[in-house]
This record gives sequence, structure tokens and C-alpha cells, in this order.
Amino acid sequence: MNDIPGRWHAQASLRFHIPDRGPGTPAGTVYQGSATAPLKLQRASQHSDGRCELPLLHTAGGLVGGDQLTVRASLEAGSRALLTSVAAQKVYGTVGRSRLAPEGQWARQSLHFSLASQSNLEWLPQEVVLFADGLLEQSVEVELAAGASWLGMDVVRLGRSAAGETLGRGCWRSRLRIRRLGPGIPRWELVDPLEISAANLATEHGMAGEAVLGTLVWAAPAPLAGEALAELLADGRRDRQGLEGTMGCGALEQGLIARYRGPSSQAARFWFTRLWARIRAVQGLPPPALPRVWPFQEQPLDGVVQAEP
Repeated sequence: MNDIPGRWHAQASLRFHIPDRGPGTPAGTVYQGSATAPLKLQRASQHSDGRCELPLLHTAGGLVGGDQLTVRASLEAGSRALLTSVAAQKVYGTVGRSRLAPEGQWARQSLHFSLASQSNLEWLPQEVVLFADGLLEQSVEVELAAGASWLGMDVVRLGRSAAGETLGRGCWRSRLRIRRLGPGIPRWELVDPLEISAANLATEHGMAGEAVLGTLVWAAPAPLAGEALAELLADGRRDRQGLEGTMGCGALEQGLIARYRGPSSQAARFWFTRLWARIRAVQGLPPPALPRVWPFQEQPLDGVVQAEP
């Protein structure tokens, strides 16, 4: 697609790997990468399990129709990374704002993740706030080698509901595709297209009048045993206690998917954070440390009992 004159296309390209530092040196993931304005790579940090945490900063203050963001990240064998964003992503309205393009212009975000064997990526950005009459199209492509694990979270608020604003004539589109490589033909683990517009804001099979939609997907490194999967799902459902909104989770062939629909982006984040902790425990990994750039004043993991890895 050609860039629209007067708009920008920001890109980030990242490679995570474990450097060979000689015997006796702890193995930890590092990254190499670059970004073009208005995307900026913040200072990376390393977790106790050697995972590299890297926050992405969008310095433009929001997306306007015609703007594009592209993020590409590849993980080499055995590497571990956590990618997040420094702030919520704002998408401004364009429908009916210009006589030259009264139908509005789409802002677009494209994410491409490629994971080698035994690598582990957690993509946990802060939420998207879609202003009235805003248009956002998001594409997420994930390619996994055997034994790789990907965890992704997506929370979107449709209109600034605290100010009485709805999505109006805007639209949010998302397409997530996860493909597992291996012997023979690659296998699609999940193809998940979604679209929310005025036509389905009020319907029971759409948003039922709620303002926040969230999705969490875990593509596990291997199929879980039936008992382990049932326990994970049961724990995740119990973790909904005390949170407002409608929440459900279910099994994938190799992993799980969870949805949130309700009035609170905080409740969606809290539930997904608890699921994240459960998924870490199932993999025998340390409990998660919340990214330092997240704005939590409360502690979403309080009261959640985790098994020791």
C-alpha cells in the first residue's frame, strides 16, 4: 500500500538472541534493532530468567488517518523477550472531518513476529483508545517454529466513554494469524478476524453496549495434557472474581484464547495479567514482574496464588 502524502509510516525492526559470552557467564537475551520516527526504542532491561524487556514509545501522541506503524521482531533459538508500549495508543477520528475524504482515512498497524525453536515472546502492549469516528486496521502475523511460545494481548476502548463519547461512525478491524512451522505443510493454529463498527455496538453478538473489548491468545510450545489444560482454564475463570465485565476463555489445539467485553479497560488488563501469571506457571517460568512503564496503581496479582516454577 502506498503511503498517503502528509502522513507518516513509522517502523521498528528487532532481533532477539542469546550471545555467546563464554563458559560461566549467565545466558541472557539481548536485542539489536532500529526504529524510525515517531517510534522510539526505550532502554531494555533483563529479567531474572534472562528475558529481555523492551518498551516501545510512540512519540507522536496518537494516530491520524493515513498514519502507519509497522513492527517486525524475530527471536532466535532459545531467546526470551517481552515487548510492551510506554502509553496507551490514541487513534483520532477522521470520518466526516474532511471535505476531501468525508468517508475518513484508515490508520494502520502491522505486527510481524517470527520465533525460532524454543524461543518465547510476550507481546503485551497497553490499550488502544479509538476516538469517535476513528478508523483503525490492525494486522498481526505470528510464525512459530516447533517448541516456540507466543503470548499476545490486545485491549481496545471504543470511544472515550468517560466523556460520554462512543465509537460513532468509526470502525476497528483486527486480524490475527498464527502459523506453526514443522515437518510438512505449516499448520494454522489460529485465524481470528474481528470488526467492530456502529452496526454491532449494541447487538448481543457484538459489544452489547459495552465500550471495551480485549483478547488474549497463548500459542503454547507444546499441547498441554488434558488435566493441566483443564486446571489452567479453571484457574483463569476463578481469576475473574471481583472484576466487572463478561469474560470467557477456552482451549486452542495448542494453547488458549480469552475474551473480555465490558466497561473497564483496567478490569481487562487485570484479568489478562492474572492469566499471564498462570501461563508462566504452567511453563515453569518465574512469576511475571509488571513492566516498569505500566501505569498500574493497584496490583492485579494480589490474591492470586501461583505455583512455584
